[in-house]
Amino acid sequence: MNRALTRTDIPDAMRLKDEAGWNQTPQDWERFISASPLGCFAAEKEGRLVGTTTTITYGGSLAWIGMVLVDSRHRGEGIGTELLDRAIACLLSAGVPTMKLDATPQGKPIYAKRGFLEECRTERWILRRRAVEPGNADRRASDDVPILPADVLSLDRESFGADRSGLLLSLAAAAPELVLLNRSRGDLRGYALGRHGSTADHLGPWAASEPDVAGELLDEFLLRATRDIVYVDRACGNPWVRALLQARGFEPSRPLIRMYRGTRGPPGRPGSLCAILGPEFG
Repeated sequence: MNRALTRTDIPDAMRLKDEAGWNQTPQDWERFISASPLGCFAAEKEGRLVGTTTTITYGGSLAWIGMVLVDSRHRGEGIGTELLDRAIACLLSAGVPTMKLDATPQGKPIYAKRGFLEECRTERWILRRRAVEPGNADRRASDDVPILPADVLSLDRESFGADRSGLLLSLAAAAPELVLLNRSRGDLRGYALGRHGSTADHLGPWAASEPDVAGELLDEFLLRATRDIVYVDRACGNPWVRALLQARGFEPSRPLIRMYRGTRGPPGRPGSLCAILGPEFG
């Protein structure tokens, strides 16, 4: 049985997420359900949650599909494709012109059969290090961290290509110590946000006008993050992020394929976007 995903499903959804080894938290599931209460779906068998998929729509023009998860004991039964088809039908009925997702190489053929085309490639990079001492992290977190001002939200709209202000404000409120802004004479030159995931701290989105600005933001994030594992999902189209990550000890982990269905949608400014928010959010 397929039905709407609800808040009462979050513990079971976390079980599926943990089985897959992903980094999301209960708060991330809350964000999906709050943003799209009729666009997140669950598959149930004998009263047990066995699959999920989520959608989130940005500004009415772009929708992101994510969290396509199936219980390992029920893979190969078509559960994931049924949930995907329901998500696509939901977005089509809402009139959303562009759907996007970040696929693994193994998942690409499934999405291609449903009309998704490849847009570009992204990569997950991982840093493994000694965790930051909690006392140091506490002192940094007590600094005065600004609420996301309008020019940050505007720059993200330009860089990403759609308005996701509500989501970014939620992330900033949850981890204000990971909100980083770089200004020169009052002008915004770059920004970065981060999340404390279930297994790693995650940098993204991360955008900057120049390599040195991007490097400063990255270094500050690594000082403020506390975990021994840090994720960065390198954005496609940026020529200098790879070198910045390599210089700080990051290693590539897995490729991701950005795909779209419908109109390709606004391209954003790929040259200034260093890292995406994450495969589940775009």
